[in-house]
Amino acid sequence: MKFVLFPLDPVHDVALKMLNRELVKRKHQVILLPPDTKMEEVIELCQREMPDFIMVSRTVGYGAAELLARFIDMLDAAGLRDKCKVVVGGKAITKELAAELGYDAGFGERTSWEEVIAYVEGRQMEKEKLKVKKNKRDITQGYTYRVHEPTFKQLLDKITDQILDWVKDKTSPAIERVKIRERMLEGEDLIEEYLKFCDETVVSYFKKNLLPKKVRFITREESKKFDQLIKSLKLDDRILRHTLDKPLVFVQYGTGCPFMDAMHIKVSEAWGADGVLHFDPSWGARCEGLLEGLLAHEEDGSIITLENLKLIKSSLDVSTLWCVRAHRGLNTPETILLAARAGADLTKINMVYGSLNGGTDPERLTVDGVYALKLAAKYNLPFDIPTNEELGGVPAPKAFAGMLVVAHLGVKLNAKPILKPLFCYSPDVMINDYMKDNYIDYNVAKVIALRQIMDAPIWPGEPIGFMTHTEDRIQSAMTTALHAALASSLRLDAITIASTDEAYARGAITVSARIDTLRAIAEAFRFFGQAKIEPTKRAEEYAQMIVNGIYETLEKVAKREDFVASLYEGLFGTREEGANPGRAGRGTVRKC
Repeated sequence: MKFVLFPLDPVHDVALKMLNRELVKRKHQVILLPPDTKMEEVIELCQREMPDFIMVSRTVGYGAAELLARFIDMLDAAGLRDKCKVVVGGKAITKELAAELGYDAGFGERTSWEEVIAYVEGRQMEKEKLKVKKNKRDITQGYTYRVHEPTFKQLLDKITDQILDWVKDKTSPAIERVKIRERMLEGEDLIEEYLKFCDETVVSYFKKNLLPKKVRFITREESKKFDQLIKSLKLDDRILRHTLDKPLVFVQYGTGCPFMDAMHIKVSEAWGADGVLHFDPSWGARCEGLLEGLLAHEEDGSIITLENLKLIKSSLDVSTLWCVRAHRGLNTPETILLAARAGADLTKINMVYGSLNGGTDPERLTVDGVYALKLAAKYNLPFDIPTNEELGGVPAPKAFAGMLVVAHLGVKLNAKPILKPLFCYSPDVMINDYMKDNYIDYNVAKVIALRQIMDAPIWPGEPIGFMTHTEDRIQSAMTTALHAALASSLRLDAITIASTDEAYARGAITVSARIDTLRAIAEAFRFFGQAKIEPTKRAEEYAQMIVNGIYETLEKVAKREDFVASLYEGLFGTREEGANPGRAGRGTVRKC
């Protein structure tokens, strides 16, 4: 076929040059005119060449519609309008505008070459081919979980064997509850038995229908409208990573209302997020027992109930990875059970972080944590292990020693751990002054150190860039994007991001804030592509320091021969460093 490409614009003709490339590639005959060609010259040329298509571009400028309409009139007057098809493209062009102006077709922003070529070649648009296909990934695939150095393996074996031996004759209210809950989910009526292991808040809810403060039921009418809204949503899929395959991008949600959570998830999916994380409320984590039903509340974090989780699940795209967190609190095993039954893909467990920064008693969370790991293995839920360098400033070597103990323990129990170092200008860095020259070296050092010790997936969070931001959405999006680019350079498996509003921490997170960050990350991935961010030699020095620190910590814990005592006594971080043993659930572990 023969084409005349005419830029009806004094300067801009890039799109037509690219179209020329695609048409020539497909062996079509093309005449590409320069931007300053007059309409009369185009008419003369077309009368001589008789093309099958005249492709006109017009991107910006006043009076564009009038110029485009005038061109059609001139083609009509010259007797060409019925002899060739006329197509217009440009940023502001829509199908409706093109038809109104008398063009056969119009292509606007984000049109793919495949769409244009399919049209001019008279082929049906293959919508399935054009559609972005997002597939659910297994973050743990391909990792062996081998501990590389025998000296590290011996220490981790010794510590984890001691933990397993210590918990073997112990139980807790959480473990007893989850055993009952499993039977209840199979249809047995055991609510009275269940409530024997719950706090008064939960007992009052079930027996007196009393809701906790600031909590309310979601009505059937609201639920019905929500279902209709989710079914009516038609959002195009996007992928953030351009030509990259890693890292996957997760966003965290927990507005208090599962409907609002679902809408934040849909926006995040539409802008390219690969996964989402469920935040539970702090008060829920410190209460023995879980509520039931569709519930919303007014504070941060969404209530863990099977009904709330199922509602969230119903809104997820099939490709979206879903992590329901359970790494702390008095309902850790039960949360994993509900997450599995609701269809979650991932969960969180960290006995060290949860008991030194998450508020749960170390003894209690050790017993609950081991049981939770067994449940994660049983339900095939890979679990990530956040560290406690983020809140109090616990040095990374001590935080990572705890993370590696939990990871090795998980592997022993046939679960699949994911290492999750913090990736930002962290309190550990601020206190110890590690980032004088840049924000790169120490973060890179963490990854080098962890890879030196264990072959496991690494997922920095939560979230990346956290505490690096100022109270400015642009800066927040930019630093998140830079950290994301660094994660991409290091070929990390996933990242968790916050929204730009979260830098303020002064109110609800807006949809525009979520989009800010997701778009910034997409631009960063596009900007760096397959290129890499190069750290200085300090990264290797810091990495060795971290590896040495992990070894020293593990050696002390192994010598102590008591993991729980090590937590209380500060071997994984002292109170001065910000590792404060929690009190929730203290004194509730008993022999079984």
